[in-house]
Amino acid sequence: MPQCTATATTIAGISGISGAASNQLSYPYDITLDSSNTLYIADRGNNRVQQWVTNASSGSTVAGQASGAVGSALNYFNRAGGVVIDSAGNLYVTDPFNDRVQYWANGSMSGSIIIGTGACSSALNELCDPYGIARDTTTGTLYIGDYSNDRVMMFLSGASSGTVVAGGTGSGTGSTQLFMPFGIYLDSATNSLLIANSGANNIVRWVIGASTWTLVAGSSTGQAGSTATLLNAARSLTLDVYGNLYVADTWNHRIQFFPVGQMSGITIAGVNSVFGSSSSLLYAPYAMKLDIQGNLYVADTYNHRVQKYTCL
Repeated sequence: MPQCTATATTIAGISGISGAASNQLSYPYDITLDSSNTLYIADRGNNRVQQWVTNASSGSTVAGQASGAVGSALNYFNRAGGVVIDSAGNLYVTDPFNDRVQYWANGSMSGSIIIGTGACSSALNELCDPYGIARDTTTGTLYIGDYSNDRVMMFLSGASSGTVVAGGTGSGTGSTQLFMPFGIYLDSATNSLLIANSGANNIVRWVIGASTWTLVAGSSTGQAGSTATLLNAARSLTLDVYGNLYVADTWNHRIQFFPVGQMSGITIAGVNSVFGSSSSLLYAPYAMKLDIQGNLYVADTYNHRVQKYTCL
């Protein structure tokens, strides 16, 4: 089990204050790190992606408008939802209210639409409120959490039409269904997706090519709760190098750690069911990432900040 500091350091944003200045964030929904631990933040309320270099006091806008302006043109977002980065520094960003995924080449002032048409639909070339995104670093295949279609879509590199690889059979808690899938994680070692099935208050594993999921954490029936075995609208997850699971248990205001094969979680950040803006508390964390040293970065969404916990 990781030993993380009980208090965190704010490394991006201003605690409890939403804004569009370069040192501010507004409801950060997702974060990712590059190889040098530079942080990229899907700054949802500001319709932009911010790049935040280690120890910097402010960020720079690398996708969208620095002002926070909203739009549907190629250099705008309507609520940046999820972000991943490739080894060349190119960004892939879900644009949920525009029902599309944008590609922003490193250094570009504008994006290009690589998935979606701008219409909310369940057609195989369209999306409806996409949030989560994962990318296969070997093949370039993208996996998209198609939130309002209750499915996860797979798009081969360069393809404009995708394949349903999880869900898509209607909203529900059955083993063939998803319910508001949010964050997703590609576990290449097992050829499977781990899905934050937020409406069902669980984390499920869906082997690519299978027709059903298996439960990893939370309730199989959709029950919400704050005990060690339950979750409340968990929005994202990640694995460490040992295969242990970390979950952003959003409305319990905590990060849960599940050792491999265990269904009972341990709170390693935040305080169960208590929200606040002090350095020991979280307020509806939507995403988290681990760096190569094992330190934990948390998008503390309703506090408009990113927190770093030093972990051993």
